[in-house]
Amino acid sequence: MTPQETDIALIGAGIMSATLGTLLKELAPEKSIAVFEKLSAPALESSHELNNAGTGHAALCELNYTPEQSDGSVTINRAVGINEKFHLSLQAWAHWVKQGKLQEPREFIRRLPHMSFVTGAKDVQFLKTRYAALSQHPLFAGMEFAEDAETLQQWIPLMMNQRTDSQPIAATRILTGTDMNFGALTRKLFDYLTNNGVSLNCSQSIKALNRLQDGRWSLTVVDENTGEMRVHLAKFVFIGCGGGSLSLLQKSHIPESEHIGGFPVSGLFLKCKNDEVAAKHHAKVYGKAKVGAPPMSVPHLDTRFVDGKKTLLFGPFAGFTPKFLKEGSLLDLPLSVRPNNLCTMLTAASKNVALTKYLMEQVLLTKEQRMADLREFVPDARDEDWELITAGQRVQIIKNNAQGSGELQFGTEVVCAADGSLAALLGASPGASTSVHAMVEVLQKCFSGSLNGLDEKLREMMPSLGLSLADDLTLLQQVRVDVEEQLQLAD
Repeated sequence: MTPQETDIALIGAGIMSATLGTLLKELAPEKSIAVFEKLSAPALESSHELNNAGTGHAALCELNYTPEQSDGSVTINRAVGINEKFHLSLQAWAHWVKQGKLQEPREFIRRLPHMSFVTGAKDVQFLKTRYAALSQHPLFAGMEFAEDAETLQQWIPLMMNQRTDSQPIAATRILTGTDMNFGALTRKLFDYLTNNGVSLNCSQSIKALNRLQDGRWSLTVVDENTGEMRVHLAKFVFIGCGGGSLSLLQKSHIPESEHIGGFPVSGLFLKCKNDEVAAKHHAKVYGKAKVGAPPMSVPHLDTRFVDGKKTLLFGPFAGFTPKFLKEGSLLDLPLSVRPNNLCTMLTAASKNVALTKYLMEQVLLTKEQRMADLREFVPDARDEDWELITAGQRVQIIKNNAQGSGELQFGTEVVCAADGSLAALLGASPGASTSVHAMVEVLQKCFSGSLNGLDEKLREMMPSLGLSLADDLTLLQQVRVDVEEQLQLAD
């Protein structure tokens, strides 16, 4: 059989490939694109609305993005950086709505208050310090702080009902947060792409990646339904299949794939079955992570809109499986251990005993123990109103630090071949919320030499690209007005 060939092959039909494909379709419409997805449709794995955080991560409420220092101060640099990146996503989505590439934005984004909530004198003081640092910054203007019961009763009535604990409590709130349905957004982008010449190949997995002498990549594609095998050729390959990216990156054998490992962490949520209870809460409320917990395990009581219906989740509770994807294989973790990353993974493991202990404790939790954690947020929560669901699977990056010692990384990272012919996205939070920034990085690393005026064209879509919104208040205001209008966020 004669191999099929395209200019670009995107592996994984999630938010990352959807974003990169849409950017490329605008910047280089003449290039042919094929997408390969192992499952039967786009957005069924990491990008599915119940498999990711559903939060427009802008560091408005996530306390792990503003770490406390030994002197009691709080650093906000990472929070500012994540907020700037989320603004890039907002600008790109608004641009595509304006162009007609995205329809009905309220189906994937809504305004929803973002809140941080703490208990105990020490954490209340931390939250005060955090509020003082962030509220003076232009990107976080409008943040409110409260520690009196009357105000908190207005903000979070479900969390204040039957609260008899006498210890101090406090919360911050910012009304310009968002609820994101990344599953809906991904499907909308693929609707646009497939209607404009992009080939979407579902139930097709990639078993091998080989570099040919002429510089092209040969992809061995297997049909998940029939077992039929074929070859697809591409000049550029992007690997964006969540936790599955690591194993495919390793199969590429590029030098940049060496000394990188992965550690899988699964998530479980308590989902409210009682619509009357869910109706009483209207916010994304994040607390502080327990000692030893990974950042993705920050507890939160989370309002979401799924298929237009209000849904209430609490969690996540961490779990462990060697799978790298929810629909992955139990051999994913052991098969990812290679001679070139064994030392990296072993040294990282030795540094994360607390994380291992935490995960073991989480796996052994009973429903009663999980309900006890929920009652720290919702004191009168009833067992019969909540059910346990399995959410997405995440793979944290393990790589060497500057001293050559393996460390567990918390974040997302783009790995590119030196010649720009292949790129992969690894890691977890903030993930989907900063998908546009990550895919712009792919374009700048891999296409700057072949796409004339790349940065100028990108800045037409995203006026703040390469700039600081915090340093240009006029631009910040212009961006916010345009985003609010195009994404219909005024309500």
